[in-house]
Amino acid sequence: MSEIVIRHAEAADAEALQHLYAQVPVYSDTLQLPYPPSTLWEDRLANAAPGRFALVACIDGKLVGNLTLMVEQPWRRRHVATFGIGVDTQFQGRGVGSKLIEAALELCDKWLHVIRVELTVYADNEAAIGLYKKFGFSIEGLSPCYAMRDGELVDTLHMGRIRGLRQAV
Repeated sequence: MSEIVIRHAEAADAEALQHLYAQVPVYSDTLQLPYPPSTLWEDRLANAAPGRFALVACIDGKLVGNLTLMVEQPWRRRHVATFGIGVDTQFQGRGVGSKLIEAALELCDKWLHVIRVELTVYADNEAAIGLYKKFGFSIEGLSPCYAMRDGELVDTLHMGRIRGLRQAV
């Protein structure tokens, strides 16, 4: 497989991001809705909120993954970030998610003064949970009936990683 290149998302990526999040397995494992309009991604890229960093993974020039890192803006939570991630179904299990998380954690640890990274993940998404544990995230709690997915309410796990703190996995 060719090299995975991580870079910041650009306005020209809107169509590829719309295609990525239109894939049923991708939007089903995130809080995205089906049938995303390209204008949604055009707006997100053109009008990024403060503390928001959109990274993309590319292989041979093709966008195959996205991670959006969001640093909390309230003064007392600026040491905290969260993220959402999606990987093209044809490229899952090939290290794309790992490269995106590595890049996001490097931003947090070395450039943004982020100490805590937290996320939610569907409790039945074992592949994602395993990926997050690989990067030092631990399960901190469960929210029953957290979100609607394909007509059913599903549970999510809350996971967190605190820089410099060894956590039980």
